[in-house]
Amino acid sequence: MARAPLLQLSDISLTFGGEPVFSDLSLIVQQGDRVALVGRNGSGKSTLMKVMAALVEPDTGDRVVPPGFSVGYMEQDPTMEGFATLGDYATSGLDPSEMYKVEMVAEGLKFDPAGDVNTASGGERRRAALAKLMAEAPDLMLLDEPTNHLDIEAINWLEAELKQTRKAYVLISHDRAFLRALTKATLWIDRGAVRRQEKGFDAFEAWRDKTWEDEDMQRHKLDRLIKAEGKWAVEGISARRKRNQGRVRALQELRAERSSMIRRQGAAAMTLEAGPTSGKKVIEAVGISKAYGEKRILDDFSIKVHRKDRVAFVGPNGAGKTTLLKMLIGDETPDSGSVKMGTNLELAVFDQSRAQLDPDMTLWDSLTGDKDMRVSGKADQVMVQGNPRHVVGYLKDFLFDERQARAPVRSLSGGEKARLLLAKIMARSSNLLVLDEPTNDLDVETLDLMQDLLGDYDGTVLLVSHDRDFLDRVATTTIAMEGDGRATAYAGGWSDYQEQRQEVAAAQMAQTKTPKPQDKPKAVEKPSGLSFTQKHRLEALPAEMERLQAEIAKLEHYLAQPDLYTAEPVKFAKATEGLVERQNKLAAAEEEWLDLAEKSES
Repeated sequence: MARAPLLQLSDISLTFGGEPVFSDLSLIVQQGDRVALVGRNGSGKSTLMKVMAALVEPDTGDRVVPPGFSVGYMEQDPTMEGFATLGDYATSGLDPSEMYKVEMVAEGLKFDPAGDVNTASGGERRRAALAKLMAEAPDLMLLDEPTNHLDIEAINWLEAELKQTRKAYVLISHDRAFLRALTKATLWIDRGAVRRQEKGFDAFEAWRDKTWEDEDMQRHKLDRLIKAEGKWAVEGISARRKRNQGRVRALQELRAERSSMIRRQGAAAMTLEAGPTSGKKVIEAVGISKAYGEKRILDDFSIKVHRKDRVAFVGPNGAGKTTLLKMLIGDETPDSGSVKMGTNLELAVFDQSRAQLDPDMTLWDSLTGDKDMRVSGKADQVMVQGNPRHVVGYLKDFLFDERQARAPVRSLSGGEKARLLLAKIMARSSNLLVLDEPTNDLDVETLDLMQDLLGDYDGTVLLVSHDRDFLDRVATTTIAMEGDGRATAYAGGWSDYQEQRQEVAAAQMAQTKTPKPQDKPKAVEKPSGLSFTQKHRLEALPAEMERLQAEIAKLEHYLAQPDLYTAEPVKFAKATEGLVERQNKLAAAEEEWLDLAEKSES
């Protein structure tokens, strides 16, 4: 059965600063599509998404959204002037009967709708923008890095919501586990062109590598053909060559074709070399605790970190991951307990706020102005692992071009800022690497390179990340911070931690169910006929039915407006659809409650 198109771009061309971003680009997004939008940092993913959202006007080409369909875009940096609270912004444009949706989304994303927009962090603003989009539920959702600033618990919630929605969406994300779980098609931006594959992100890397392999083969064959034809043109008899001008023109066309091939951007040439070998014991923390007022961050926590360990810290935002990290490296003092650092340590820190980067400085000055990288008397050179390098050459290792060297840091994208900070810390000698959210905004290729570098690094790594795939590939130990001062060490990465936690929970449950031999037998209670899950469901259903009844009442009141059908037919249709859906859910809930209540009495 054919699906209706929700959005069509035809022959889109766009130029920024004299440089072409897209040329003759065309694509279609259909109902039910779940699409990953991927490409290198700087390839134009966010720009293309803004064209799809009609926020950027292309130089040429057409954007078509059929009547009756809506497209929504999650703003990266939403403007909130005129709104007092995050909730005011998130509910703006919603019908009164649907405002409850923002509170439901806010609970899942963990932000306070009553928060003041003037004091809200960038992450809180982004979560409010995401809540606004999900509450509006347009036919096509455009999501640009929706998992940034979310902890793993909130990412899991968002993942579950997107799995069950019937709306179409296009996703840009650095979180490979998130993309693998949600997408069924892939749009790949590469050198101004967009390719589409009807498979999810899980198949992307094999597709990309095969495409590049075919390109290399085609380029190699073309080079051999040009070489052979060029030899004929030089060595052939003059008269014969004159009689065969068509072959000469064909050679010129081959050369023109070869010249028009756009070479793909190479991988970053990042290198990470450890400094002098540290002592075998890098950090030992014994019984450390920390609190801020009534909030317990850590209670009686102990750990030994040895050379070459890769220790990851996971947990909800606000659980204290960064605080624990700072205590372990001596930047913060615990309230009790002790931290002892090993010998011969050389520390390099990647901070999640990018505070080491001055937004008003140029990339050039960011490197040459760093006292640890400065080469005495050389304004165009930086010291990299003890060797002088020209600043532009070193920036090219991290995929910056010569024009960007004199641009201000504030002009960089999130991924480019991350690469510049990596350039600074990788130039230094280190044997203890502290990485606080290093994966945000990095493209797949850079993430792959980074995990390989960390695998080969001869020093020790402390890592905070919400990227489950990255944690699985890098971490040898995972410290789970679960709130209320509790922190537990597990062997391995994120998936290992999940399995071990489930095993521990199952063992604890089995232990509580097994009576001890010395226990006296208790009187046998009459079974209720319900399982634990059914009992819980029976207790939860009344509140669910009450909520559905309230929503039905709001929708019925909204639909009772006399001119709604003629003035707002689309809203009338959506409200009617919502009313029928809730009435069906209420009927099902009532029937389920009656069945469970009858079983509980048997």
